[in-house]
Amino acid sequence: MNLTHLKVKKEGNLLWLTLDLPDKRNAISLPMVDSLTTILKDADWDSKVKVIILTGAGSAFCAGGDIKAMKDKSGMFAGDSETLRQNYMKGIQQIPRAIEALQTPIIAMVNGPAIGAGLDLACMCDLRVASTKASFGETFAKVGLVPGDGGTFFLPRVVGYAKAMEMSLTAKVYSAEEAQKMGLVNFLTDELKSYTKELAETIAKNSFTALTMIKKGLKGSRDLNTQLDLMAAFQGITQRTQDHFDRLK
Repeated sequence: MNLTHLKVKKEGNLLWLTLDLPDKRNAISLPMVDSLTTILKDADWDSKVKVIILTGAGSAFCAGGDIKAMKDKSGMFAGDSETLRQNYMKGIQQIPRAIEALQTPIIAMVNGPAIGAGLDLACMCDLRVASTKASFGETFAKVGLVPGDGGTFFLPRVVGYAKAMEMSLTAKVYSAEEAQKMGLVNFLTDELKSYTKELAETIAKNSFTALTMIKKGLKGSRDLNTQLDLMAAFQGITQRTQDHFDRLK
């Protein structure tokens, strides 16, 4: 598969995805959008892939949008307001749609700064493991923009409404330690790759069917009755799988 600005490595039942535009701190490009959405959809159909790990090449996780392209009004930032609206819907917004549709667990391995759309990208993932060198900022307001990639949906889901509002209005950049305290980071470590791999392997040992349904339940309706109906149906399915009975032995 010919993928641009993205490296892919399969290791057992783990799939490692590396944003690969290090000279621009892995700023999101249109080729990167195409590569990432393509591989995510393919991975979700691959029964051998149990966990996906997303990280960045070089010293950054993802710097968000390409500032130079914004200044030049080029690439995904070209055209008038209506063209830009269409560019977002057909371009970068395909990433949150693809990640939200994933059945496969996905971990963000945050190796460095996750800024703007880069922070939102980390929040789209199910878990976040961060290096002590990582930093996080919802910095759109600083450059006069809004989170067109879905940050207003994902960030409050991870850190809560009050903290998401604080991060968005101040456009402050937070350290990895601060991010962990607010619940943005699940795990903080100096042994980033080995820790993330161990975590992914722990998850991969669990029932994949159960994991996919737990994800749907956690992301589903907040209405209690709807949630109970959904989980009753899911439990009816999982409780009659051979995998379930094998795990009871």
